[in-house]
Amino acid sequence: MHHVLFVCLGNICRSPMAEAIFRNLVKQRGWENQFIIDSAGTSGWHEGEAPHKGTVAELASHHISTKGMMSRPLQAKDGEVFEYIVCMDNSNIKHAQEILGGPSDKQLIRLLDLTAKKIDVPDPYYTGDFKETYALCTLGCEALFNQIIKEQQ
Repeated sequence: MHHVLFVCLGNICRSPMAEAIFRNLVKQRGWENQFIIDSAGTSGWHEGEAPHKGTVAELASHHISTKGMMSRPLQAKDGEVFEYIVCMDNSNIKHAQEILGGPSDKQLIRLLDLTAKKIDVPDPYYTGDFKETYALCTLGCEALFNQIIKEQQ
């Protein structure tokens, strides 16, 4: 069983988008029984809120659901539960390290470091570009899935 946690600042835009994309990808490939997938934020600003309406709309345009998803803050115990803690940007990594107490580099990664892009996923809460976030999260989620399967073999 693989435990994957996606992390951004508020857990209403990027990390729930990545969570939903990754869930959909895992299901499409027939691996849904092999993964526990969740998301969290390095802040508690939006705790208990559903994903941002821009995230919901962009995912819905690709027939991907956010049903039941609610924002929650990252907690120290997440470092004990999740094998992969996948952050959207370098700031998220820094704050996650503080919250988690310094997980290993293998455990805490930036999503697009698994791709040729090696950049931060811009926050659409500020940019308004949910299409770009979707494209980058899809690219990163595909690379993450392939990396996990490769490591398993």
